Amino acid sequence: MKPFAIAGIQMKVSAVHSNVEMMKLKLDITMNLYPWVEMVVFSELCAYGPLLHHAQELPGFFEQEMQEMAKKYGIWLLPGSIFEKKEGRIYNTASVINPQGEIVDRYSKMFPFYPYEVGVTGGNEFCVFDVPEVGRFGVSICYDMWFPETIRTLSVMGAEVILHPTLTGTIDREIELSIARAMASVNQCYLFDVNGLDTGGSGCSIICGPDGRVLYQAGSTEEIIPLELDISRVQRSRELGILRLGQPLKSFRDKMGDFSIYQKGTSLPYLDSLGPLIKPKKLDELAKLRQRESEFDPAPTPMGFKGL
Repeated sequence: MKPFAIAGIQMKVSAVHSNVEMMKLKLDITMNLYPWVEMVVFSELCAYGPLLHHAQELPGFFEQEMQEMAKKYGIWLLPGSIFEKKEGRIYNTASVINPQGEIVDRYSKMFPFYPYEVGVTGGNEFCVFDVPEVGRFGVSICYDMWFPETIRTLSVMGAEVILHPTLTGTIDREIELSIARAMASVNQCYLFDVNGLDTGGSGCSIICGPDGRVLYQAGSTEEIIPLELDISRVQRSRELGILRLGQPLKSFRDKMGDFSIYQKGTSLPYLDSLGPLIKPKKLDELAKLRQRESEFDPAPTPMGFKGL
């Protein structure tokens, strides 16, 4: 058994003022109540909320504050994410901090919630890091999980625990809970999904084991969620099968490369026919747009409606 204790902090997030001091207070409370915790995870955009005007450069004040807290308690810390200014663009970036207060890595969300997370650029690098004598961890943020290739890639890179800060306050949260279970099971890993409250989400954080079963699901109030995970369960699941049954990672390995849709240059006419990535419009407006499109160009373009 390789036990490792992680605490998720589901807290209220304000979009008006900084939440950094409250995060520090929650850390103080968590570590005084549960001094055996070795890693703490906050929700997506927890520090400053979901408004782009709070974007800042990294390294900066927020990271420094969180580095001090990680060092103070000798813990691994994933303090959610913030909007990062970088080379004229804005990214949704999470920092990984070790018990010495050092930045181990940063991960920028690959799939911003388009067409709603307007103005945010997606990252293009995966993030895995090792906790010595414990295991390998991967980082994913919110909407990334809806794209199974992201979690699968982290698993293929050896990640045994996926840390998944989330900001979901929309009516699809229930769907996300089922996706979390599915991602944990088909990748045979732990998935630690932490959502915020108020402008930071609707709660219902969920932690799943490598067989897809729910280890804990929070409600819609502030919670500290400390759990001791047995990381060795991941290896046993991957070697012997989920509940000694399916072995999806091995099966994927043995068929890898056989899926033509992933080959560069492959024609994908159906996906092209779906049109551009835009916010849904009223049906009558959409019909008029289609009519106008056909009048100017009877042949559909690869990206759908021209001029949108």
